[in-house]
Amino acid sequence: MTTAAIRGDDPAGFFATPAIAAERRADGSTIVRSTVPLKPTARCVGDWLEHWGRNAPDRVFLGERAGDAPWTKVSYGDALRQVRSVAAWILTQGLSAERPLAILSDNSVDHALLALGAMHAGVPVAAISPAYSLMSRDFDKLRSMVALLQPGAIYVSGAKPFAPALAAIRPLHDAAIVSGSPDGDAIPFCTVASTPEAPDVAKAFAAVTPDTIAKFLFTSGSTGTPKAVINTQRMLTSSQQAKAQTWTFLEGAGEDLVILDWLPWSHTFGAN
Repeated sequence: MTTAAIRGDDPAGFFATPAIAAERRADGSTIVRSTVPLKPTARCVGDWLEHWGRNAPDRVFLGERAGDAPWTKVSYGDALRQVRSVAAWILTQGLSAERPLAILSDNSVDHALLALGAMHAGVPVAAISPAYSLMSRDFDKLRSMVALLQPGAIYVSGAKPFAPALAAIRPLHDAAIVSGSPDGDAIPFCTVASTPEAPDVAKAFAAVTPDTIAKFLFTSGSTGTPKAVINTQRMLTSSQQAKAQTWTFLEGAGEDLVILDWLPWSHTFGAN
């Protein structure tokens, strides 16, 4: 057995100085480990939103726009209020790990607030690639995912473009349908996000632990039926802590840091 350590300097100071140990084993394999321990992580993602909602309520948290349209922006304070309202609605619907929230649409502010609201209530969220709803002809993979999840609520950005997919999965669930636009019989997202906050929200949020399931992320299904992968709160927060320690510029940028997000939230790197 031999052990080698590698260190180097980043002249720009954007990244942490690499510090790894490589253990070369007799069977030809090499085990590479960081010699820098992971710092303590947050209990859950919601703790970050609670922190910034209190300490920087007017700072922009999320923004989106379509084409040349003006930006739609949500501050940390507004996001926290809506997330608590979403959590209240989630609890009234009886959602749980056995009846999670499923999101069939692309990234959006509404998508983020719904997902954070579910996790605030201790309920997992499953973001499913829109391709399974908008591009598929037989909806077989979408059916298999919905049958597996048995969701308590399903979100779509608009009921009309998702109508064929919703019709295909209708016999497989008893979920409430939430839509980003008020059309059809779906519950408008604005109604969900204006639900009066109840004491049960704080109680549910306090009960969230690092081992609470935050998400079900599906595999690509390239070798068969997509499989749901459990993501706990600890997995999300430790991943972010690792990024903060590796990409040191993230913590030094302060209010000047703006992240342009384009990766799909149905994919592990884009989502987490």
